[in-house]
Amino acid sequence: MKPLFKKAIVLLGAYYAHMLEYRAEIFLWALSGSLPLILMGVWIEASKNGHFGLDSLQFVRYFFAVFLVRQLTVVWVIWDFEKEVVEGVLSFRLLQPLDPIWHHLARHLSEKVARIPVVLFFIILFFVLYPQSAWVPSYSRLFLFTVAIIVAFFVRFIIQYTFAMLAFWTERATAIEQFWFLFYIFLAGMIAPLDVFPPLVKELVFWTPFPYFIYFPAALLTGLPVNFIRGIFIILGWGVIFLFVNRWLWRRGLKHYSGMGA
Repeated sequence: MKPLFKKAIVLLGAYYAHMLEYRAEIFLWALSGSLPLILMGVWIEASKNGHFGLDSLQFVRYFFAVFLVRQLTVVWVIWDFEKEVVEGVLSFRLLQPLDPIWHHLARHLSEKVARIPVVLFFIILFFVLYPQSAWVPSYSRLFLFTVAIIVAFFVRFIIQYTFAMLAFWTERATAIEQFWFLFYIFLAGMIAPLDVFPPLVKELVFWTPFPYFIYFPAALLTGLPVNFIRGIFIILGWGVIFLFVNRWLWRRGLKHYSGMGA
């Protein structure tokens, strides 16, 4: 375990130093995820003229929570992996006694740490602009939210990395992610909280992995009713399924890989 721990520390330290070189770019990345803040205003106005199960204060808190969740769970591994396969960079990764997945995971985790000051800035800004919406979740809710965020990030990472394996057979694996993203936008709770969906549709959506990437953590943070135990088991089940598919595609893909130096 000690050698593995040392490798993890070295990888995280190296990629964290790399991410610090792009602090301004990370700030712009954070701003690019501001769609929930725009939708917040839309739903606040809609709540004044309709009955959607949530009042304007709940919409404000929910969409700000969505903004935070997206900042902490963003994944882009498919673009990096596709580039490595197409350009033959993966060949150099394969020469190392370390699965390339750990490089990608370390890069993502380091970026999350580098993004923390930006997230704190937006939290302070939110409470300044919307003082009437300020709330302090209980320690239990913060704990459940943290667990949900960690699980959501790792499962989303595994799912996208599984799609990235298709880069062994096509040069446009990212097209699969873009198609998947259409379902992610509408079913994960980014456009609207799932509470505004018809009950039957909401129940069916909860059996898919999408709600657990955004709605589930946001609901835990803001106090909306969700079943934590059931939700964790469902999303972990999807994670296990995609993990097995990922490893199978990885073994098949390596046999098919013909990049420079392979």
